[in-house]
Amino acid sequence: MKAKKFATQIDEKVLKDLKNYVKKEDRTISSVVTEAVAEYLHRSKLRPAFRSAMDEILDEHQELLKRLAK
Repeated sequence: MKAKKFATQIDEKVLKDLKNYVKKEDRTISSVVTEAVAEYLHRSKLRPAFRSAMDEILDEHQELLKRLAK
């Protein structure tokens, strides 16, 4: 996929840590930021599905969970 330039701002300490990380790992800032944002977006999509499944399980086993909690 072709990279697209964009501008943003970041906390000074986070940027310093990022620069140290990419130097140590021999990577680019772009590759690390792309990977981090992609992972964040992936996780945010999973949360609603997880919550929905968890709600279903809790509803289905409510009585058993109450007894186990005693």
